[in-house]
Amino acid sequence: MSNHNNKIGRLQGAALLATTLLGTSVFILPQMTINIAASGALLAWIGLTLAIIPVALVFGKLAGKFPHAAGPAFFVEKAFGVVAGRTIGMIFLLVVPLGAPAAILMTFQFVDSLISMSPTVQWLMQLAVLILLFALNYRGIQISAKLQLGLTLTIVAVVAILFGQSEPTQMSELVIPAQLSDINIDLVLVATGLAFWSFLGVEAMAHLANDFKDPEKDLIPALLLGCIIVGLIYVACTYLQLLYPNNNKLAMVGVFDLLLGGYGAQVIGVLGIAGGIATVNVYTASLARLAWSLSNDGVLPAYFKTVNHYQVPVRALNTLLCIMAVVITVTFLTGKHLEDLITWVNGVFVIIYFSSMLAAIKLLKKNQTPLIILGCLFCFALMWGLGWQMGYAILLILITAPLLYWQESNKQNKSHLQIDAL
Repeated sequence: MSNHNNKIGRLQGAALLATTLLGTSVFILPQMTINIAASGALLAWIGLTLAIIPVALVFGKLAGKFPHAAGPAFFVEKAFGVVAGRTIGMIFLLVVPLGAPAAILMTFQFVDSLISMSPTVQWLMQLAVLILLFALNYRGIQISAKLQLGLTLTIVAVVAILFGQSEPTQMSELVIPAQLSDINIDLVLVATGLAFWSFLGVEAMAHLANDFKDPEKDLIPALLLGCIIVGLIYVACTYLQLLYPNNNKLAMVGVFDLLLGGYGAQVIGVLGIAGGIATVNVYTASLARLAWSLSNDGVLPAYFKTVNHYQVPVRALNTLLCIMAVVITVTFLTGKHLEDLITWVNGVFVIIYFSSMLAAIKLLKKNQTPLIILGCLFCFALMWGLGWQMGYAILLILITAPLLYWQESNKQNKSHLQIDAL
């Protein structure tokens, strides 16, 4: 009974997803897409929000029917075999330790809006974030789910207040309708490819399916509600920044100051920092569970099988955080930034999403096929937009798949030898 009470429901799940998707990018990415596509950025966000819904529904149906810590890797394995599934699990495992520190570095753009500090102090604070992530995850995702529900509601409230304070007369004079014929579709697609970073997290919820009270009933509403909330917030932030252009380094800070008379750096800064930490928190939890699952399957060393009395894979968690610390430290020492890896990370996730859609064709009922086809078309469009930047994902597959095939072949050969010996 107590175990059931410690699990999360659909509202907490929606909050986890929303803060994961809003995360580091809610007050940054709209500005970046406007810089690329001008008023066409609004079309990019609307199109992306509509296109992600079929993908989210398919993930919800898969995770609800087959709840498993390995998430997409388990779906692909069930549909196409052990090697295919473990390849998906390994490329996810290999990309997140780079993506998560990149998200932490992006989060510190909000820190810069609040306080000026030396690079060394920033590095130490980034390492301190990892200690916070350990504390949040040590007792399981349920505690942070409750905290993140409050954070999601706060972000929604702030954006709603800003939207409510904008002038209706100015909205009617917004230049978007007049510029529709001048919108560059190629730039809209580029902006969409960048904006896809904001929806990385839909698949992470599949890893946490067993943390839900009733995965089959709660996952789909949680995913749908989370995606719709996030899409509306991104569209609203883009609209407001087009309506109130300003020269602030963080455009949403300038919008806040214009509409509410100040304190934008403080409010947007605190929400941005909290959202960034929330994003990395969910990925840390899901990745630790994936490493634990791969350890149980014999892909990773048995060392990672250990869980604490809260059923958290603590050794996998500690190892993951140590890898993040190394990446952050290397970044600090070399003076380079990880934001350039965003498109490479996006490429890996497109492969994960597409593989899950293909698995759904075999695992779900035939009446779900139109939904799955829409998800596949979305993935194809993203692959086309990313172009050569898909190369990193393909390279990871070319490295991991043969190694995993060799590992599986060795296991089968040993098994046959043992049977022959008997």
